Amino acid sequence: MEIGKVPPRILEKIVLHPIQNFAIQREDVFVRPKTGEDCSAVSFGEELCVLSADPITGAEKDMGYIAVHINCNDIASSGAEPVGILLTVLLPEESTEDTLSDIMAGAYEAAKEIGIEILGGHTEVTAVVNKPVISAAVIGRTDKKGFIATGGAKEGQDVIMTKWAGLEGTAIIAKEYEAVLSGKIKKEVLENAKSMKGFLSVVKEGKIAKSLGATAMHDVTEGGILGAAWEVAECSEKGILIELEKIPVKEETKAICEAAQISPYELISSGSMIITAFEGEKIVSALAKEGIESTIIGKITKQQKLVLEKGQAYPLQQPKSDALYGVKL
Repeated sequence: MEIGKVPPRILEKIVLHPIQNFAIQREDVFVRPKTGEDCSAVSFGEELCVLSADPITGAEKDMGYIAVHINCNDIASSGAEPVGILLTVLLPEESTEDTLSDIMAGAYEAAKEIGIEILGGHTEVTAVVNKPVISAAVIGRTDKKGFIATGGAKEGQDVIMTKWAGLEGTAIIAKEYEAVLSGKIKKEVLENAKSMKGFLSVVKEGKIAKSLGATAMHDVTEGGILGAAWEVAECSEKGILIELEKIPVKEETKAICEAAQISPYELISSGSMIITAFEGEKIVSALAKEGIESTIIGKITKQQKLVLEKGQAYPLQQPKSDALYGVKL
């Protein structure tokens, strides 16, 4: 298998199908695993405990900061409020105290920005890894009526995308390959790209979209905007039409992706969210008032998953290994 997420076909066969057909099906489990569904939920009366977990493996710099934000983004995309996070930090042999200190400083910074607590976790030095790895589990809360599933898209709805394609990937590549890129792109462009890590949270847009009738929300992670669009359609058992030219891409991302020989549309994009809703312009307008850029990039359709580019339609493919793993620098 390729580096990155396990392909949906294999995930369904080996992981999800056995889970979905497991002998024990508890009544208090409100949401179970499904392709594209990032959160599960457990019922406690009228309240739900919403849970999600994600690792950080594709970045070494700003790991703690990124880990907290991307995990809380999953919770926000379900319409829930993030409450706390647990972090498992695995460090390679000969790691210094400074390495751990930098990871935790970033985690504290992100937690403060969101307003959550770091609840605990585990820290370990191990020969099993050759670079730092963080695995996080985050807990959120909402009521049963307030939960929004990735699979809630409805035919005829607008597909809204917040911010820009390749957001997180741009910041990661700019930091990880700074020395190489400094000889390929302008210093100002590189500095702007590094600063894009400040746009990683989707908590605010999640609250706004939820209040204005969004029926599906999904944060854009591995596989980029096209991968996330496929997941929303697949999880909702609907089709989707994405107009490629309408997907916003910042000049910094274009420059870095050109230098790295990768596509911005298949690059990890935490900080961007897909939202589906009728009358999408109302959400776009509301987000703009809060200083959040967003664009309608397509429609939810009955069946086919398509991309429209320069007037030509072609199939939207299921997510593959993220462009971040194909960087040529």
